[in-house]
Amino acid sequence: MKPNLSPRRGLRLWPVGPVLTLAFITAIAVAGAVFFTAWDLLGVQGLKPERRVDSKTLFDLVKLSFGVVAGAGALVALIVAYRRQRVDEDAALREATRLHTERFTTAVSQLGEESAAVRLGGVHALAGLADDAPTRDLRQTCIDVLCAYLRLPYTAEASIPADDAEARHAYLALREVRHTIIRLIRDHLRLTPDHPRSWQGHDFDFSNVVFDGGDWTRARFSGGHVAFDGARFCGGDLSFGGAEFSGGQVSFGAAEFVDGHVHFMFAEFSGGEVIFEEAQFSGGQVSFTGAQFSGGQVFFDTAEFSGCDVSFNAAAFSKGKITFVSDFSGGKVSFNNAQFSGCEVSFDRSEFTGCEVSFDGTAFSGGTIDLRQAVGNAPDGLPPADVRPLPSSLLLPESWHQPTV
Repeated sequence: MKPNLSPRRGLRLWPVGPVLTLAFITAIAVAGAVFFTAWDLLGVQGLKPERRVDSKTLFDLVKLSFGVVAGAGALVALIVAYRRQRVDEDAALREATRLHTERFTTAVSQLGEESAAVRLGGVHALAGLADDAPTRDLRQTCIDVLCAYLRLPYTAEASIPADDAEARHAYLALREVRHTIIRLIRDHLRLTPDHPRSWQGHDFDFSNVVFDGGDWTRARFSGGHVAFDGARFCGGDLSFGGAEFSGGQVSFGAAEFVDGHVHFMFAEFSGGEVIFEEAQFSGGQVSFTGAQFSGGQVFFDTAEFSGCDVSFNAAAFSKGKITFVSDFSGGKVSFNNAQFSGCEVSFDRSEFTGCEVSFDGTAFSGGTIDLRQAVGNAPDGLPPADVRPLPSSLLLPESWHQPTV
């Protein structure tokens, strides 16, 4: 049975007197409307006057009187039963909330234990509590605690002395707890929105979290707000392969991609906003190979690409808007064999200095690719002005126009 995840509110019931009065007035109005509708449909012209009332008519009037009294009694009983049901439901919700709070306190206390095994138990307990939460707000609270645990100070493996076995063991134990949280959140984001244990539509705050790996493959970010602002991706493999960004907002603002591999391979960006503003790509590899940009907005405004290998190879850009107000000053950024059709892509005020940017084999078949305000060296693979495929709109600076051979 799917839990009630509506926001928790206090029970509000009107006084019995006004409720009964309103119910009787409504019942009389409905009965009158039905009577006069039937009167009109039957084409009755008037009532036949009776000088004397016989016993049968009198008996019918008595039965009608008792029927009215019985109906009124049934209406009162219905209202009272409804109020009792509401009170019982509210009492049950209060009891469920009380039990949830007790379990929540126990689970949170486990996260503070020294033993990694106990902390793992607390992580799974919190995930289970989120699944069983009687209200949406209580589920969000459990999610917030799991995200807050990831935001705690964390030392990556590269900072641990090679000869300190104890520190390394502590790191591996903490890493296991953190990656378990990532896996549990991912598994819940894979569920369909109508699934009773789906966490789609909730908020996730991963601001300033240090990620040294993790698996977000096929996760669905379809609502709410997901923040990776200021997160640091350093070392290990972190995959968003096949993830769906179809609503809400996912922000990687000021995130740092240094070392390691971050994959968005075959991810789908089909709605909402995905923000990489002020992100720094300064090491390792970031791959959007085969990604589908088919709606929504993706911003790389004021992002810096320096010393990092970023691939949009074979990506498909159709519909939506993608902006690169970026500084390409090192490393390699490739759009090889990508397809641009029906979308708006802007490199407004982007700078290409000392970075290898290539569009080899790229197909331009619609939409607008605007590089007019870009400065620096022309990327490789852009078609000459006189041989651009139509109906594409490829807008280049005059200095980049190549003569027809």
